[in-house]
Amino acid sequence: MKPRVSLQDSALRNGNFSLRIDPVRSEDVGLYEAWVKYNTEVHSCHVELGVITVTLSQPNPVVENEMVSMSCNSSHRASLVETCWFHNGHLGPTSRTFCSFPGALSIFRPAMSDAGSWKCQLRYSDNEIISATYNLQILGFDGPTNPVVYAAAGSAAH
Repeated sequence: MKPRVSLQDSALRNGNFSLRIDPVRSEDVGLYEAWVKYNTEVHSCHVELGVITVTLSQPNPVVENEMVSMSCNSSHRASLVETCWFHNGHLGPTSRTFCSFPGALSIFRPAMSDAGSWKCQLRYSDNEIISATYNLQILGFDGPTNPVVYAAAGSAAH
């Protein structure tokens, strides 16, 4: 897993044996075990790492007015009960046309206003709630609604 893993050497003296993985990948899911020997004592701990992923049906940035689907999946073993999507901190869907499928969100005609932070929150049958955030970028025109622009002859038009 090198160079994605590291130990905080300065924290070891204080008894902190945390493992840092950056970036986390789907294949990192599983049970991790740490063994620490201090003098004659051996201590161990087990940590299970779960992973949640948000993927797009097309590359980011998304072209304005071209349908996009965002899917949200987790390695959690319980049954998925509910999927909620939040845009910039607000619960969706909004008055625009959004369809929510288990773990997925489709935006049929994405606009510049759909850009920003999207949070996927998954709730499972064991009441576990898992969430991830994705920054959606929209490639489009964020200008005046009237496409006619007048400029004086001899001047610059923007």
